[in-house]
Amino acid sequence: MADEFTLYGYFRSSAAFRVRIALNLKGIAPHLEFVHLLKDGGRQHSDEYKRLNPQELVPALVHDGRTITQSLAIVEYLDEILPEPPLLPHDAAGRARVRELADCVACDIHPVNNLRVNQYLKATFGASVEQQVAWQQHWIRAGFDALETMLAGSKLTGSYCHGDAPTMADVFLIPQCANARRVKLDFAPWPTIARIEAQALKHPAFDAALPANQPDAE
Repeated sequence: MADEFTLYGYFRSSAAFRVRIALNLKGIAPHLEFVHLLKDGGRQHSDEYKRLNPQELVPALVHDGRTITQSLAIVEYLDEILPEPPLLPHDAAGRARVRELADCVACDIHPVNNLRVNQYLKATFGASVEQQVAWQQHWIRAGFDALETMLAGSKLTGSYCHGDAPTMADVFLIPQCANARRVKLDFAPWPTIARIEAQALKHPAFDAALPANQPDAE
């Protein structure tokens, strides 16, 4: 089955990081295509890649000739075609909670902190690197403050975000932790997040997906 999957990504992209984790958890070793987001003005803007993904973003997953974009859609797709191990709980309330936690990252933290936002801040407002970092820190703090409260305040939180096995919530949280550490945030205010991150990084599926462990890492 592995030969049927092709993942287009970039080692530092947290959205691609999520998909790598999910693929690893499902035991899929895809063919990798690297889309450098900075070289040549950003190779995601090339005509060839735009034909694959009109949004000009990574990741994109091709399976049996079908292209799927958006990491949330990809992760749920993988969970539907390969139900084991499950990335969503079997009960409706549990699935809602896991999606809620994942969406805090996917919909609220990450969209205002990605590369194209930083590039726009610089090009339009002349934001310095320091100002861009301060922007990222602000929005990650706001999101992590909420996530810490949600995780610490629920008995459904186990060694992972929901129980004692990885779910989609962890798939989304751990790459965002890497982003937070890249901009030098102190995790002291978020002990539950830090504990879950440490647990997840012991898992080979998460460790193998780390940016530093990718073939295109610089």
